[in-house]
Amino acid sequence: EVQLVASGGGLVQPGGSLRLSCAASGFTFSSYAMSWVRQAPGKGLDWVSGIDSGDGTSYANSVKGRFTISRDNAKNTLYLQMNSLKPEDTAVYFCAKHLRSYYTAPYSRGGQGTQVTVSS
Repeated sequence: EVQLVASGGGLVQPGGSLRLSCAASGFTFSSYAMSWVRQAPGKGLDWVSGIDSGDGTSYANSVKGRFTISRDNAKNTLYLQMNSLKPEDTAVYFCAKHLRSYYTAPYSRGGQGTQVTVSS
């Protein structure tokens, strides 16, 4: 059974930083592309960033230059370093597993997200 458990969220002031983690299990983590997606209150799911099995990365324009995605295949863990946070980054963040090794493939998000709140 695929399990994706995100953690590391919290309350942070504008301009602050957070590092999210996602513990993956139930599949061969290194073989699949992974992404972070988020859902703000009252809105739909937005793709934030993706990383393929070869460590190629991509970012939504709204987070480019501020967020960095990475993975540790030995630990089956996905990360998202978030810097220069803005109030509009407030959302529940989920990690997602793609169906293939590349991040343009369809994905399914994990069941447990982590809340990020950016507020003064």
